[in-house]
Amino acid sequence: MRRRFVLRFALLFVLFLVAVVVVNVLAFHGFTGPPHRRFLPFGVVVLLVLGGLALLRGVRGFAGPVGDVMEAADRVAEGDYSARIEERGPREIRRLGRSFNEMAERLRTNEERRRNLLADVTHELRTPLAVIQANLEGLLDGVYPTDPEHLAPILEETKMMSRLLDDLQTLSTAEAGALRLHREIVAPGALVDEVVARFQVAAADAGVSLHRRVSEGLPPIVVDHLRIVEVFTNLLSNALRHTPRGGSVVVEARDAGGVVAFSVTDTGRGIPPKELDHVFDRFAKTADSEGAGLGLAIAKSLVIAHRGEIAVTSPPGEGTAVRFSLPTTGTG
Repeated sequence: MRRRFVLRFALLFVLFLVAVVVVNVLAFHGFTGPPHRRFLPFGVVVLLVLGGLALLRGVRGFAGPVGDVMEAADRVAEGDYSARIEERGPREIRRLGRSFNEMAERLRTNEERRRNLLADVTHELRTPLAVIQANLEGLLDGVYPTDPEHLAPILEETKMMSRLLDDLQTLSTAEAGALRLHREIVAPGALVDEVVARFQVAAADAGVSLHRRVSEGLPPIVVDHLRIVEVFTNLLSNALRHTPRGGSVVVEARDAGGVVAFSVTDTGRGIPPKELDHVFDRFAKTADSEGAGLGLAIAKSLVIAHRGEIAVTSPPGEGTAVRFSLPTTGTG
């Protein structure tokens, strides 16, 4: 493609030179122009030739990088997102090459995420569908009686599938930046009190003590109340699930200079170091974890949607702390 581009320009340049020669030959034989204008001045001809040669050289240097972009674009159009080009040539062309490489990398990453998501969703849906199918076949064949004991698992599996689909919709919408937030002014202390009250019964049933720590005089935050409660719900559910009986979970809110810093800290067994870097990934979970592994991924997406930050620490044998910050009304 690059060679064809150069050849086409070279052909045009040769045609230009031929035209110059033909005009001068015709002028020499008196076929065109008055006698005092039969020839183009020799200096003009030389300048035209030299200018054309310089332009041809410049276009050859320009055509190479442009040809690289054209060839790489064809590869990307065919689905090869590994196509990259060497950044060379004039500054503008190098910038074009850099932008193309960044675009191709984003396309490759998005395609990889799409395939992984499809594989993960397929895996997560396979088990509940198998349970539903087995129970329904047993009911239809008369193996199982039509009673609450055999109908309840079917209902439970359908509820799990519904939760999974709802979580995926929330996650994909938040990651795409299309999540609509219904913001309102919220007092951080009241927010902590609300979520702690919601989980007191679950904590008591699990034999875990649940505490709150709220600094005095915290500035209000402007957030989507339901979405931030959802963040706390995911964090507290994980904390209670992984904290043994006799342990404790602390929900804290404090002023961190322009933001309110929240944290959920437990005294559980913690997260293995090799898994710590992937806790916010979709479907990331330990072997003994329940659920689909979307809780922390959703929490991160919702916090980022509020222009906040979130992080997790888990020193070996010292439990886990998930911290996130939200801008105050003065900075958000």
